[in-house]
Amino acid sequence: MTRDLPTPAQPLRIGTRGSPLALAQANETRELLAHAWDLPFEAFEVVIIRTTGDRVIDRPLSQIGGKGLFTKEIEESLSAGGIDIAVHSMKDMPVEQPAGLVLDGYLEREDPRDAFVSLAHAAIPDLPEGTVVGTSSLRRKSQILARRPDLRVVEFRGNVQTRLQKLEDKVAEVTFLAMAGLNRLGMSGEVPARAISEDEMLPAIAQGAIGIERRGADTRVAALLEPIHHEETARRLACERAFLAALDGSCQTPIAGLAEIADGRLRFRGEILRPDGSEVLLESGEAAIADGAALGHELGETLRRIAGPGFFTL
Repeated sequence: MTRDLPTPAQPLRIGTRGSPLALAQANETRELLAHAWDLPFEAFEVVIIRTTGDRVIDRPLSQIGGKGLFTKEIEESLSAGGIDIAVHSMKDMPVEQPAGLVLDGYLEREDPRDAFVSLAHAAIPDLPEGTVVGTSSLRRKSQILARRPDLRVVEFRGNVQTRLQKLEDKVAEVTFLAMAGLNRLGMSGEVPARAISEDEMLPAIAQGAIGIERRGADTRVAALLEPIHHEETARRLACERAFLAALDGSCQTPIAGLAEIADGRLRFRGEILRPDGSEVLLESGEAAIADGAALGHELGETLRRIAGPGFFTL
């Protein structure tokens, strides 16, 4: 393996979006690889690729496509050899990869919870009737309306800094972010945010996890990634993504779920919601860690049968 290690002259090219959070995730991957192989940071090059989701910012995500909005162009570059690996937020990833690409490397998962963010309010139950809540996530919108149908939800896109400015400008009084993103940006102490218990609001599937995609035939890269792969995260995501796949989930389907490992067992809770929040269906279960994917699939199929056709349409 030694002679195949990347060098500053021939660096390993890491593809990523250009947002501050995406760059933080790519640089975290870069640092882990450099330390794992005792190489200079210059042996790894971060390559910024602009995606459809980055270009189209004037419409809700649910109106411009599915989960590939933040991955398509990056995966095209990976397939064409323009980059060697792609670093993704796993909650953005479709459950199926393009032919020739594999997603089998994961960094240790960060805090998966959502964060309640407001300059004036402390928590969801404290919000006065009619409070304007901003979010671009159909899942979060549905979850909020299910709990507080008296609130008004408006479209609210942008990075952390943009959303905070929108709060300052009174576009909305409340928004939501991922705790993982705040932590990775080193902003958890700077933002008026409170972590929301998973019992109060289940997070998006795979929230807080970073995945590393590669070409399936590239055994050199596969070997490079082995030392930084986190197996527990992989097991948890196998369950969650199997649940998503069974429900044919996308950005247009409000789906939430979280797998956790404790005492040698894997436990999973999942929910699906009507887009207007008028109905919520939940399922949970536990299994041996190795059987997590089967559990996720089984619970997803159960909810699909209970919901029936048309559940996700208004």
